[in-house]
Amino acid sequence: MDLLKVTDLNKSYGKKSILRNINLECKVGEIIGIFGRNGTGKSTLLKLIFGTVKADSILIKVNSEIISQKAIIPSKKIGYLPQDTFLPKERKVREIIPLFFPNGDDQDKIFYSPQVSSFEKTKIGKLSLGQLRYLELLIIGNLKHQFLMLDEPFSMIEPIYKDVIKSLLLELKKTKGIILTDHYYNDVLQITDKNFVIKDSEIIEIIDKSDLVKYEYLRSNE
Repeated sequence: MDLLKVTDLNKSYGKKSILRNINLECKVGEIIGIFGRNGTGKSTLLKLIFGTVKADSILIKVNSEIISQKAIIPSKKIGYLPQDTFLPKERKVREIIPLFFPNGDDQDKIFYSPQVSSFEKTKIGKLSLGQLRYLELLIIGNLKHQFLMLDEPFSMIEPIYKDVIKSLLLELKKTKGIILTDHYYNDVLQITDKNFVIKDSEIIEIIDKSDLVKYEYLRSNE
C-alpha cells in the first residue's frame, strides 16, 4: 500500500506559530479531510506538503523514500489543486485538455467524463464555478500523481457539481491518496475516511460532526 507520511512539520511567521509538530499519514485508497477556522493553517499545511511554502522543519516520505521540499514538484508524486484557478481564461476547454494530455486515449477520459460535453466549447473564463472546479479536478486527478492535495474543492460551487465532484473523488481514491480541506464540512464528511481539525497550531483527529463542535470549529446550533 503506497503511503505518504509527513512528520515533524513546523511553520511559524515571526513569533507566531502556525503549525506545530504536525504528523499526518495518507494511504492510497483514502480520503482525509482537514478542518479549521480561517487562519488556522489549513491551506498552509497543503502548501507545505506540496513544497510551495518553505517549512521551518518537515520530513516527507512516500513509502520509504525521503523527498525534500524542493524535490516534491519534480518528483510528480504529489499533485496540488489551489483555491485560485491555474487555467488560462481565454482558451476553450477543448483546447486546454490536449495541453495536459497529449495522448488521445488520455484525452478521451476527460472529454467523455460526465458533464464535460456540455461545456467543452466554452472559454475557461466563462465557466461557472462548479464547471471550472470540476474541470480542474479532472485534469489534476488524471495526471500520474499518487497523492493529491485539494484546497476547497467544494467552495461556492453549484449543487449539481458538488455531487459530480464527490463521485469523481471517490473514483480517484481507488488509485490515489487524497488530502482535502474545505469549509463545506457536510460535503467533506460524506466522502472522507479520516478527518482532522487544526486548533491552536496542532492537528487533532476527529470522529464525526460532534467533534467539530467539541473543538470549536462549529457552534452547536450549526
